[in-house]
Amino acid sequence: MTIRSRIAGLGGYLPETVRSNDDMAKIVETSDEWIVDRTGIRQRHFADEKTMTSDLAIHAAQNALKAAGLTGADIDVIVLGSVTPDRTFPATAAYVQAAIGMTGGCAFDLSAACSGFLYALKTADNMVRLGQAKNALVIGVETLSKITDFTDRNTCVLFGDGAGAAVLQAHEGEDGVIDTLIRSDGRHAPDLYATGGPSFNHEVGYITMNGREVFRHASVNMADISAEVLAKNGYTVDDVDWFVPHQANIRIMDAVAKRLGMPAEKVLTTVDKHANTSAASIPLALADGVERGLLKKGQLILSPAMGAGFTWGASLIRL
Repeated sequence: MTIRSRIAGLGGYLPETVRSNDDMAKIVETSDEWIVDRTGIRQRHFADEKTMTSDLAIHAAQNALKAAGLTGADIDVIVLGSVTPDRTFPATAAYVQAAIGMTGGCAFDLSAACSGFLYALKTADNMVRLGQAKNALVIGVETLSKITDFTDRNTCVLFGDGAGAAVLQAHEGEDGVIDTLIRSDGRHAPDLYATGGPSFNHEVGYITMNGREVFRHASVNMADISAEVLAKNGYTVDDVDWFVPHQANIRIMDAVAKRLGMPAEKVLTTVDKHANTSAASIPLALADGVERGLLKKGQLILSPAMGAGFTWGASLIRL
């Protein structure tokens, strides 16, 4: 029997502070109508000055562990995707490890921007399949508000903070993570990046984006890799119960769904209330879907993402 990573528990966490589009209109020249029409976003959550990325990750991890009926002591590996770590080092995953009472195994971060959760999922899933871990904790978390330029009306309305986590468990059966494909093309790094870095200018910097190029590549790359992962594993769009893409922008999501031939009623959307939370986007949406009773055991879930790098990928999961 094939060993797969079964999703034993999902958990999400959002900071308490909520900023509506009207709130954003007080900061920059914009409006609720403009933001909703172009992005589908109606609100976003922001962490306060004292709240760190690890704080959000710890809450999401604890919620996922509770859903799985496990404790931190049961976890063999933590893989955390983020571009907004607490510090340059140590890894934000180390703080999560200590907080949940995990004293063995390993914990580390990886950076793949909005594809971060899929990259982390692929890494942890491989470790489970190889017998290197029985229980893995995969986290996508961001505090993007801390690297957002609130004078840039084209980007500041897009992003939010949050964390999502999944507990993977070694399992003999047909359900679980069927496959995850990941890709990158560094030639497009100048189209989406942060203006700071330790070896570049000793600063954190702010998000800078060529929106036209990001939209163009995201619409194609997310659709193409979704089709690839389906075909590779013998499935079609008709077999998919829920399409849970990276929640970046409703126009991108609609374009990807249309290119795939995915019916609108199968697209799970949280971008309206979460905004773009980068690596946290997909796990937050998955946790939200389970909480709302939309995502159920046995269903086939297709989740693509694309982020800075460019990085992109798609995961096929049987809940």
